[in-house]
Amino acid sequence: MFHLTVNGTEFSLENDKKLMRFLRDDLKLKSVKDGCSEGACGTCTVLVDGKPTKACVPMVSKLEGKAIVTVEGLSDWEKKVYTYAFGEAGAVQCGFCIPGMVICAKGLLDVNPNPTRPEVAFAIRNNICRCTGYKKILDAILLAAEIFRAGKLPEEKPEEVKVGTYLHRIDVEEKVLGTGEYVDDVEIEGMIYGSALRSQHPRAVVKAIHTEKAKALPGVVGVFTAADIPGDNKVGHLKHDWDTMIAVGDTTHYLGDAICLVAAETPEILEEAKKLVEVEYEVLEPITDPVEAMKEDSPRVHIYSDGNILAHEHLVRGNARKAIEEAKYKVTRRYETPFTEHAFLEPEAAIAMPFDDGVYIYSTDQGTYDTRKECSIMLGIAPEKIIVENKLVGGGFGGKEDVTVQHQAALIAYLTKRVVKVKLTRAESIIVHPKRHPMIMEFTTACDENGYLTGMQATLIADTGAYASLGGPVLQRACTHAAGPYNYQNIDIDGKAIYTNNPPAGAFRGFGVTQSCFATECNLNLLADMVGISPWEIRYRNAIRPGQELPNGQIADPSTGLAETLEAVKDVFENSKYAGVACAMKNAGVGVGLPDTGRVRLFVKDGKVQIHAGASCIGQGIGTVLIQMLCEATGLPIEKLQYSRPNTSMAPDSGTTSGSRQTLVTGEAGRRAGIQLAEDLKKHTLEELEGKEYYAEYLAKTDKMGSDKPNPVSHVAYGYATQVCILKEDGTVDKIVAAHDVGKAVNPKSVEGQIEGGVVMSMGYALTEKYPLENGVPKAKYGTLGLFRANKVPEVESIIIEKPGIDVAYGAIGIGEITSIPTAPAIQAAYYKYDGKFRTTLPMENTPYAK
Repeated sequence: MFHLTVNGTEFSLENDKKLMRFLRDDLKLKSVKDGCSEGACGTCTVLVDGKPTKACVPMVSKLEGKAIVTVEGLSDWEKKVYTYAFGEAGAVQCGFCIPGMVICAKGLLDVNPNPTRPEVAFAIRNNICRCTGYKKILDAILLAAEIFRAGKLPEEKPEEVKVGTYLHRIDVEEKVLGTGEYVDDVEIEGMIYGSALRSQHPRAVVKAIHTEKAKALPGVVGVFTAADIPGDNKVGHLKHDWDTMIAVGDTTHYLGDAICLVAAETPEILEEAKKLVEVEYEVLEPITDPVEAMKEDSPRVHIYSDGNILAHEHLVRGNARKAIEEAKYKVTRRYETPFTEHAFLEPEAAIAMPFDDGVYIYSTDQGTYDTRKECSIMLGIAPEKIIVENKLVGGGFGGKEDVTVQHQAALIAYLTKRVVKVKLTRAESIIVHPKRHPMIMEFTTACDENGYLTGMQATLIADTGAYASLGGPVLQRACTHAAGPYNYQNIDIDGKAIYTNNPPAGAFRGFGVTQSCFATECNLNLLADMVGISPWEIRYRNAIRPGQELPNGQIADPSTGLAETLEAVKDVFENSKYAGVACAMKNAGVGVGLPDTGRVRLFVKDGKVQIHAGASCIGQGIGTVLIQMLCEATGLPIEKLQYSRPNTSMAPDSGTTSGSRQTLVTGEAGRRAGIQLAEDLKKHTLEELEGKEYYAEYLAKTDKMGSDKPNPVSHVAYGYATQVCILKEDGTVDKIVAAHDVGKAVNPKSVEGQIEGGVVMSMGYALTEKYPLENGVPKAKYGTLGLFRANKVPEVESIIIEKPGIDVAYGAIGIGEITSIPTAPAIQAAYYKYDGKFRTTLPMENTPYAK
């Protein structure tokens, strides 16, 4: 018998187990999040006798007589203080890491009520945040300390809620206190547990699957193979090439392939049953080199395909060859960028429930309607028979666009008529979901004697891994943005995305532009040296300005503010000894002629306006954005508006949370619906409108790729940015200044948070993060990925440039992706200035951060 005190109450238990399992499963203390179960991420942090401790590490038997405190055990006063401080500082995005951060804050402030900023950073050094860049979390903890010392909350200043003002995120309280539900927090009576048995080999023929022993184990509900799938085994975000399970006789494509699904009454029985399944393989040599895979005689990753080239893009405008031949200066370099793991804090999870003759799914994803579509393909039933609802989503960054466990949960629920939870362990997540595409790129850039760009040629080879995912669009975006945000029209860009037996690659913050921008911006610095001007000057001379033509032919609209972002950082760049500068542009919206519609439905009920939009919030705060836009459009006070999480039975399809599109595209739909409501409010009270609905949509209309228009509209809007990296004398990063043209900042503090988070994420991309593979087998754990921690992050200064010019969504241009794009080349340029070494691979070698 073991004894311990949790939140002031004594407990005894007979069977030993991990502290986290006791707290979450037995005591239902769901603020203790299961982010990795490996002691690496800090989301499960609790206080043990006042000391922050990761609950996934110790066994209860090691804590005899100890006192445990979770966020649920804070006093009411402490809860108020931390909720206010984290809300006021803008410290909450996806929220999955926040209860652990609050516990670390309490552990510090209980013994040091007036800490310095470095002391706060050190206190949370063992807790990863992938969203915020830590700056605003540090602000929040310092503000909480100030409030505790003062003994009272600051007086609230009533301010009209509208576009452009700061509003606490609408979900701050539930994320700070851990009361908000992520999928893994949900428990339903009678729920069973499901999991996939994964392939043991990246490429092997499955000769036989023996399930008899597993089925015979008491407590096993079922073992299912591809033969049990009622619809199509192959699903996929765009191209239906991803096997739900590998059928007998078929060949595995990567280590993450599911061979069979096991369902059992408890997680413990489930794991035991998976060990009893026996699979016979004929092992084949995996195809892991995209250059080799391109060759006609290479074995096929997908045996039914014509070859291993998933996508081929060739963009030509003007005469690049002639422009380069005639140019005064030209430079050619080869660049390589790596796979990157999203490392969101919440591993993938889904709960599926039988519902009439369909299923109801709780999901953590970036598009409820995409999940519904793929599940309907696999089950062979109408999409309307499937309802998908987002619970809180603990980060995504592109990594939750593809289905991972949702369709597997749906299948088990459909076949067993039982409620089932399927979730990935962190180790599975690192293997299974798509990563950032590694790319091999050769770029030639040319300019005249005054540094004005005249032409560029580029070839890009992207390793798209085992499945298509978003490989085609990512390649396309890498190519369409490869020439940069500059004023010249001679380009020749050829890109290919290649299947291999590596983990699949798909959407990742920056969506291909992170890779091609690195090459473009690095080449510009070499040209500047040849011309004899500064890296800042060559960019300023060539910066696209309103009315000029982008390299893709689109006329830059009045909101184009690249020159202003350069002007904002000029002094800091020129007055720093070791500084690097880089620019970027990034589309808002899907663009290139594809359907791209935002939709919002308002419903007046019980004197309030319910907001329904099928736009997943993955931490960027689309709910808060819609609230602000509707307050602006209707004049209603915030307490009259109620945001509802995406649910396909109530919310219209607003597309995927991807492409920096939701603020602009769904935001404009919300504005239009709000204007309709505002018209009725001129004649009626809100109570008189009870039961009325208002619906609006906005189609972001663009021209298709290859349009024969002289100046096609590739995207409805672009964001622009300039970032500067400044190094210390010892070669570590002292500061990054990030100036971003956002059109209109709907919520300025949230915009800063997006900038800070994107910068720190790409600092990792540039300097520390690795996703090593050996013959197609991932070798990383969460703790070895090289993620930046709070006490190692330099100062990040955000400069928001607001420039009107687009006539939708109050002028707002999405910022989710561009924040991570120019960081790596800015850092590369700073090191080039520091030691004269021109680095062409990531993460960069020979820096103080290199292992």
